[in-house]
Amino acid sequence: STFDHGGTAVRAMNARLVHRGPDAEGVYVDSSSGLALGARRPSVIEVAGGHQPISNEDGSIWAVLNGEIYNHPRLQTRLHRSGHSLGTSCDTEVLVHLYEDHGTELVHALEGMYAFAIWDAARRQLVLARDRFGEKPLFYAQSGG
Repeated sequence: STFDHGGTAVRAMNARLVHRGPDAEGVYVDSSSGLALGARRPSVIEVAGGHQPISNEDGSIWAVLNGEIYNHPRLQTRLHRSGHSLGTSCDTEVLVHLYEDHGTELVHALEGMYAFAIWDAARRQLVLARDRFGEKPLFYAQSGG
């Protein structure tokens, strides 16, 4: 089968997960690579500005998060001090900026229960991670190579 560059398959997967997050859903599609990220979530943190997937300032790094980063307020303060401009108070946004600064080592700064995906469009690199106990599910699929 060929990959659907419009994100239809990911939207269908999101629809199957409506019970996991009835309040919001989002899909990001990088048509040049064929990658699509999808998220479904309940409105817990940052109801208005917490739409996922979320990107860095120039749209080169995208993230989706399932769960919660407990120490995100402290991380946001640290990111502001190091010159990042955060557009929300959403815990997902800290992922893209921590990744900019630390790459995959960002996981060492995180406290919480989470699973996330980060897409680095410039490097064409997908990073998938779960907390140490694997409390939150993370689903992925590869199709057509």
